[in-house]
Amino acid sequence: MLNNRKITCLLSSVFIYAIAGLSTQAFAAGVNEVMQEGESRADAGATAQQQVDSVADQTEKIVNDFRAVTKVVDGLKVYNALLQTQLNNQESEMQALSDSISNVALIERQIIPLMTRMVDALDEFVQLDTPFLLKERTARVERLREMMERSDVTAAEKFRRVIEGYQIENDYGRTIEAYKGSTEINGNQIEVDFLRIGRVALLYQTVGGAVTGAWDATVGDFIELPPETYQAQVRDGLKIARKQVAPDLLVVPVAAPTRAMQ
Repeated sequence: MLNNRKITCLLSSVFIYAIAGLSTQAFAAGVNEVMQEGESRADAGATAQQQVDSVADQTEKIVNDFRAVTKVVDGLKVYNALLQTQLNNQESEMQALSDSISNVALIERQIIPLMTRMVDALDEFVQLDTPFLLKERTARVERLREMMERSDVTAAEKFRRVIEGYQIENDYGRTIEAYKGSTEINGNQIEVDFLRIGRVALLYQTVGGAVTGAWDATVGDFIELPPETYQAQVRDGLKIARKQVAPDLLVVPVAAPTRAMQ
């Protein structure tokens, strides 16, 4: 009897011979099938990877588009907020203009009497002031009165010209001026050169400097000044006012201010 070891060897030899008996063609077909399956799996993997890459690219594009749109939206929010602020301001200005238009008639009714009183006050001031350029200043006041009666001049223009008249009078107080005119000396009208120093002094000197005088507010008339004291001073003042010489210190008579009675 054969033992177990011999039986096993016999079966193994039979199996080997059986495998060896398979045809080479069948074996090659099996190998080709396996390779084709591997290639199919590789192609499927490549296709899947391409799909993944495509999805990734689309996702990145969507994210970038979202970020760009978000920036645009943020900018539009800021822009809309600014426009809203401007719109609110314009509405406030429109309301203010509407209120002003509603009050135009009332303001005009109040401003016209005020300007009339201002012209009257200016006229009174000119009459009480030192009498320099009296004809010119009086004519200016008369032109203002005539303008106030004209209907073709707007209230704004009337107000501007009244203020301009006040400004001219105000400028007289801080300027020096020389001009020609006439005054009565010893009962005769004599051509003289006037020297105005602000509103503090109004002096005159005849041609050649023979007579020098000054306005005395206490007596309301011109008085003659001693030539040895003021003749040269007034002559130099006339040259300074005409810009013929450089400004210099002048000695002229100035009335002392009076204290109001308590």
